[in-house]
Amino acid sequence: MKTTAILAISFAALGFTAPLRAATYQVTGPVLELTDSKIVVQKDKEKWEIARTAETKVTGDLKVGSKVTIQYTMTAATVEVKPEKAAATPAKPKAPATAPEKKPK
Repeated sequence: MKTTAILAISFAALGFTAPLRAATYQVTGPVLELTDSKIVVQKDKEKWEIARTAETKVTGDLKVGSKVTIQYTMTAATVEVKPEKAAATPAKPKAPATAPEKKPK
């Protein structure tokens, strides 16, 4: 019992947590185009182009016309922070118009 408690405290103290991973998505449909660097899949009326690398694991005979389910993640390649726009200075309110004075006759 003491050993289990000590191990649990040790792991917590060392920060053993699950590594952060990007969310995983999937798309299913027939393959329209296939190269070493991409797979194009038809989903409804849209064509989805998914990048492919040497590390992409393929199970089965991948070819044009095959129905596939592709698991993918979205990872930022670059991030460009845009400068903030200067706040517009509010215009001074115009003085209310006054009627011209009438001179007595």
